[in-house]
Amino acid sequence: QVQLVESGGGLVQPGDSLRLSCAASGRTFTMSVMGWFRQDPGKEREFVGATWWNGGGTYYGDSVKGRFTISKDSAKNTAYLQMNSLNPEDTAVYYCAAAQALFVPRVPAGYKFWGQGTQVTVSS
Repeated sequence: QVQLVESGGGLVQPGDSLRLSCAASGRTFTMSVMGWFRQDPGKEREFVGATWWNGGGTYYGDSVKGRFTISKDSAKNTAYLQMNSLNPEDTAVYYCAAAQALFVPRVPAGYKFWGQGTQVTVSS
């Protein structure tokens, strides 16, 4: 089992930045990919981005490309989602998720472990 805990959400104004954290614990050596998703009520869970846990490329959804950056601190078993130039359309609950896959899944079904989510609200 892998446990994931997100933190860092909050209320920000348009144009602001915010950094989310995702702390992983448990059998983290079984993880191959760490992904980020977001979901607004009544909408499908949207792929934000993902990175290989043990080195490799990082991938982003079209709606956040160029504004969001995923990084990780392997020593702390923590991944980060740096979000810049936030706008109201970025308002959602953000989730981190871990996959045990040979490729980078872009759909929720590809991820086995999920955090509880953290709310991000962008509003003036």
